[in-house]
Amino acid sequence: MKIAILGAGVTGLTLARLLHEDKHDVCVLEKGKVPGGLCRSTVVDGFTCDNAGGHILFSKNKEVLDWMKDRVGRDALVETERQTRILWHDRYVPYPFENGIGSLTPQARYDCLSGYLKAVEKRKSGAPCPVNFRDWIFWKMGDGLAEHFMIPYNEKIWECPLEEMDASWVAGRVPDAPVEDIIKAAVGLRTEGYTHQSVFWFPKHGGFQALTDGIAKGLEEKVHCKTPVQSLRRKGERFEVNGEDYDLVINTIPLKELAEVFEDMDEGIREECRQLHPLSVCTVLVGYKTDTPPDPLSWIYLPFEDQGPANRVTFFSNYSPHNAPPGHASYMAEVTYRGDSLNPDQEWLDSLVSSLESCKLLKKSDVVTVQPFLSRYAYVDQNLAFPQRIARVRAWFDQSGLLTVGRFGRYEYHNSDQCIARAFQVHEHIRAFAASGEPKPLVL
Repeated sequence: MKIAILGAGVTGLTLARLLHEDKHDVCVLEKGKVPGGLCRSTVVDGFTCDNAGGHILFSKNKEVLDWMKDRVGRDALVETERQTRILWHDRYVPYPFENGIGSLTPQARYDCLSGYLKAVEKRKSGAPCPVNFRDWIFWKMGDGLAEHFMIPYNEKIWECPLEEMDASWVAGRVPDAPVEDIIKAAVGLRTEGYTHQSVFWFPKHGGFQALTDGIAKGLEEKVHCKTPVQSLRRKGERFEVNGEDYDLVINTIPLKELAEVFEDMDEGIREECRQLHPLSVCTVLVGYKTDTPPDPLSWIYLPFEDQGPANRVTFFSNYSPHNAPPGHASYMAEVTYRGDSLNPDQEWLDSLVSSLESCKLLKKSDVVTVQPFLSRYAYVDQNLAFPQRIARVRAWFDQSGLLTVGRFGRYEYHNSDQCIARAFQVHEHIRAFAASGEPKPLVL
């Protein structure tokens, strides 16, 4: 078949590679100057930076993990044991927070343990799962964990009142901490959470974009950058994109943008897509000179407003020795925002660096490079109307014959490995269609 793929992020490139290997005629349309989407990286003054935050290469899915490693090249990866902390006021606390409560003050330790045990009892007594995210935190974690970390951190990252957020998205992203682990942590016994991330990999050279570059290798003539989708319409059983005919179209660009070019979209669904707002991120590369390497940490969380605008700081030069020039190190600070609420001008950047200095992460006098990157589409806004809205949108598309997939092509809050797993599923769907010639609804 002749297939158009809209968008050259990790999902679109994975599908392009798989379909090209199946001998389909693939054309990828990408409005950016380079492929990669949210996985793009940039080199600034000798410092490598991931444009949209601190990605890592890992997966619970062994097939996907092996596929990712092979795309980069196993000898081209650095293996790292995850060392993640939360800067809780005056001290570092192990992450996730519930596994690190033994490092808190005695009163906070009591608050967290007591609140957690009470929450467990309430759930056992039949307390229903709340609809909104704020109430879910108290229902799941208890008062102490909520007030000492979960509420301030999530209010900072999501930039909205948590009672306006839906809670259903969090079930698959926050693993349950066994009661026994919480008790052990409270009395100072070490426990480990998020064990699927205990070891991760990162490209030696080129930042995380080395993954998408590896996926795209050999597809250079198939990927057309600086080529936005300007028109899309049905043409009988086929589609027309930018005036050219295709047997099949796979969308990975944000549905909000697709709604403005897809002529045959149901008007009710078009309006639903226009209401799918993203949460944006400003990633700031901070490069500095140093005679000693930074602490052997992977990343830290900054949950409190008085710690400055960043909610997470990645120790990026720890990911690979080639991410910073000799005698230097680098951080990536992440700041979320909505709409046009952030202007990373020089005054704002100076303030951000000052906040990192206040957190004892660096000295301003050592800083040699500060570079912001804005990603309009970064996180999926999980407002209360979202679950019903996206269910209607997906149902319409899955019956339409146009396939839509990817973090913002389907509005699924997926990491890169999960996007690749989704691409594998869509690939199997297309194989069945190509073999039978009979279109069927997409089922994921």
